[in-house]
Amino acid sequence: MYSLRKLQAIVLGNQLEPGQVHEQLQASYVPVTEADCRNCSDPCEEGHENYPNRFDVDWESQMLGTVKPYRRQVVISTGKSDWDREITDTKGSLAAHLLSAQNQGNLPIAEPAPPRPPQPPLQHNGKAVRQTTGVFRSTDATRISILNASHVTMSDDDELETVLVFPDYTAVADVTRSREGAQKLWESAVDPEVGRGGIRHEKSPFKTWVLPYSCVILLCSHKKRDNRCAIAAPKLEQGFIHSLQENGWVADTQLECQCLMGPSLEDLGGTPEETEQEIMKQLKISSAEKRVLILKCSHVGGHKYAGNCLIYTPQGSCVWYGRVTPHDVESIVVNTIIDGLVLPPLLRSGMNLSRPGCKTLNDW
Repeated sequence: MYSLRKLQAIVLGNQLEPGQVHEQLQASYVPVTEADCRNCSDPCEEGHENYPNRFDVDWESQMLGTVKPYRRQVVISTGKSDWDREITDTKGSLAAHLLSAQNQGNLPIAEPAPPRPPQPPLQHNGKAVRQTTGVFRSTDATRISILNASHVTMSDDDELETVLVFPDYTAVADVTRSREGAQKLWESAVDPEVGRGGIRHEKSPFKTWVLPYSCVILLCSHKKRDNRCAIAAPKLEQGFIHSLQENGWVADTQLECQCLMGPSLEDLGGTPEETEQEIMKQLKISSAEKRVLILKCSHVGGHKYAGNCLIYTPQGSCVWYGRVTPHDVESIVVNTIIDGLVLPPLLRSGMNLSRPGCKTLNDW
């Protein structure tokens, strides 16, 4: 049975029924599953921790398409799970410096970049792949998303930050918390015009590695923006840790330096083509690891859909789920993380999810 609110939305044409969302995603070559979002009974008999009664979110309106496309998401080490309401207002923070940094065109990061030539449409068997609202390619966007997160710096000097860059799937270490550091980070790894993996400068102050994880999960925990996220994130974190371990996987809540593969990208030498080949080789090694990094992060938008859960993969995809509860975690682990299939009822948005010729998001 539909609620009156949902029936009105369907009649007005701004609400898709679950089957329609599934069909639209399939038509765009997004690997999906019809599996239930929760593997437990309702009411739950598995001991999953419920959200408190005061946890009131939007359970009705359509979520797909509620995220603005972005080119990159930059995730800064802070060792915290809550921050000032506006992280870019925190004086002296790398987030603040990144916001004010300018690229060569004197364009603030916060403003839209100049229009780019349209990217050729994704093709399959000589035909353009149908686009679905909410599913976008990172190369079609220029917006940069800046987040703080709970990981600590890998550097011995606490004044140097470690920044994760997605969908590049890299960790950039030794970034100074300064205007100069932010500018160099922008030029080498963040600018929308920079290719995947960034640009290696001869005298780069950074050390960059490919992330050694099958996926990275970001859970919004920003209490000063919305208490619902502060409630959801720790419960979801514990749920993911438990479920992953039960399935024989390792769950880290800090970036483990000992897991990094070989020398940094800056120390590889060789031609740009050879570096690109090495990056691809390492990404494929990462995708085969049964290891996941789980981080709490700052405001991602759409807190009325808490809990917000972003899942990045080495293949360059991001599955952005909303309304995630501890009851949904096991299904996400089995269907999305292990099997590489999207659960349409939870999907708010997706980056690089259209995979013509692939049966799962885990395929290359």
